[in-house]
Amino acid sequence: METNTELERYQKACKKVKEIKGFYIHLICYVIVIALLILLNIRNTPEHLWFFYPMLGWGVGLIGHAIGVFGTDTLFSKNWEERKIKELMEKEKKNNYL
Repeated sequence: METNTELERYQKACKKVKEIKGFYIHLICYVIVIALLILLNIRNTPEHLWFFYPMLGWGVGLIGHAIGVFGTDTLFSKNWEERKIKELMEKEKKNNYL
């Protein structure tokens, strides 16, 4: 029988997975729509590259979404540094044994 804490952890993990999935859907939509806008812009008005405006505006929103989902500690945090150091040490150790 599951305890309350296990159920809470499961629910929290499910919520996090939905948030991550939502971010990736947002990212895919961004890439597709911006690609279409670039094609539309270059085809119809190549003398004025206006696609930068929605790309930058939506890009800022996408970055905000990423920070909301992954947090600010994900990239280049102390934990990241430690994990990367261990990874490189293991890689070096593995290469020396070959």
